[in-house]
Amino acid sequence: QVQLVESGGGSVQAGESLRLSCMTSGSSFLINTMGWFRQTPGNERELVARLTQGGAETFADSVKGRFTISKGGAKNTWSLQMDKLRPEDTAVYYCNAQGVAAGYGFQEYWGQGTQVTVSS
Repeated sequence: QVQLVESGGGSVQAGESLRLSCMTSGSSFLINTMGWFRQTPGNERELVARLTQGGAETFADSVKGRFTISKGGAKNTWSLQMDKLRPEDTAVYYCNAQGVAAGYGFQEYWGQGTQVTVSS
């Protein structure tokens, strides 16, 4: 099986920056699409940013120009750089990956979630 391990997150003031990172562990996993979602209490999980292996990027309108998604130097690692954070960015952030897992075919996996809190 494949696990996604997140790191980063925390509490900052409005206008500051945070960086979230994600990596896979476990079975061999060929990623097609990597991304980040976020969720606040009582709301559905929403897409923040997505990056395909081909380099196509998708961002939520609310984070365009402030957040950047990128692949890491190591295989199957990626990051979300969050600049100019706002209180409304406060949420639990989840990394996400879709691809082909050895022995399992096409799969989608989620990280455990990490809290990001932005104070005004």
